[in-house]
Amino acid sequence: MKFSVIRIFFLLLTLPVGGFAANNVVNLSHYDLMRPDFAAMKSEGILGVIHEASYPRLERDGYYHDRHAAAARAGLLWGAYHYGDSTDPVRQADHFLRVVGSSLSYSGQNGVLLVLDFEKNGHYPGGTMRVDQAVAFVERIRERTGNYPGIYCSEYRIRQVLYDRKVTPAQRRVLANCWLWIANYHFAPRNTAPWTRWNLWQYTGDGKCDLPRATHPRSVANIRKAERNIFSGTNAGLIAFWQANAWRLQQ
Repeated sequence: MKFSVIRIFFLLLTLPVGGFAANNVVNLSHYDLMRPDFAAMKSEGILGVIHEASYPRLERDGYYHDRHAAAARAGLLWGAYHYGDSTDPVRQADHFLRVVGSSLSYSGQNGVLLVLDFEKNGHYPGGTMRVDQAVAFVERIRERTGNYPGIYCSEYRIRQVLYDRKVTPAQRRVLANCWLWIANYHFAPRNTAPWTRWNLWQYTGDGKCDLPRATHPRSVANIRKAERNIFSGTNAGLIAFWQANAWRLQQ
């Protein structure tokens, strides 16, 4: 019996995102108190780790440096994120780059993928970063590294914040130059405007996930409640994406 074009289309919609993308990135921070087994992560198909480097107010993650070294030894790609607040965004960007720059050489020519964590700040001092401050932050990163960083936020919040009446089209255009890392623990993201698509999807964090474990595992290596991410492409595509967007030492 032959499928019609329409039936095939709806069948494809029901397949897990993992069938078309690669579940190959883990993110970590100082809240993860275990000693991550990066070699085991790699053996389970993980290609990259994105670790918190700095957070309010102008703190540096105490685990960042040593974990970067360990992940590099295991052959993993490395990324770093800054948790933003409502203080001077240029100062935040410069602090972030100082922290990341202190171990940039560990990643060699692969470089370090940079991200602004643009979520609501409910547990650090300094308040929540505004859209205009996020614009200033990412422009400073581009000025100093040559590339825009990624933007991390939940699907609901990014839509709510960027389409507030106080936000200008020009501000949205600047942020749309950044690649998008979006969080949704319930469904595959669909509302990504002003971006046309997401690059990374965080589908689970701290064990929270409404998706089936068979296709969306919630642990990795020795981390039982992991923060795992799907890349919108193949493993080879992720490596190329990382190298195209990372900050690396100048030769």
